[in-house]
Amino acid sequence: MSSTEYSQFPRSGFVRRFASWVYDLLLAIAVYMVAGAFGFGLFALAANTGLVIVNDQQHLIDVQQNSLLYSALIYTWNLAWVAYFFVYFWARSGQTLGMKAWRLRLQNQDGSLISKTTGLKRLLPTAFGLGNLLVIFDRKNKLSLQDRLTSTEVVVLSLEANKGKHWVN
Repeated sequence: MSSTEYSQFPRSGFVRRFASWVYDLLLAIAVYMVAGAFGFGLFALAANTGLVIVNDQQHLIDVQQNSLLYSALIYTWNLAWVAYFFVYFWARSGQTLGMKAWRLRLQNQDGSLISKTTGLKRLLPTAFGLGNLLVIFDRKNKLSLQDRLTSTEVVVLSLEANKGKHWVN
């Protein structure tokens, strides 16, 4: 399908966005946990090689929890992977797995896929999905806070359009 054809789909309302958000929240938690396990493994490797100062702490988790720097690094690492998850899928196909399940597609208002830069710009005003609450009050335009700030939209695809042909853009 061309971007012109995607621009013809109606914008999504709040309920469908919320359902997709719940699905993607579960996936984001899984990504966060896997990133955390891998990140803590790297932290342990760094401690074993002397890059992380252990001092008199018995357990590595105590080292991390008692250091603002180490905690910030680990939590930033985890959140960066969650951000990557969303930006990657938005820029690649316009759909995360939750959006695919609910036939939603994120796109520029001309129907084209968003860029990775636009995806990054959407993350902060999304505020863990709270930016979508604006859709409840904007029944005419159905634009969330992050849609307004990045000139994007979330549309509801037809069954045919959602079958996956656009995943290989």
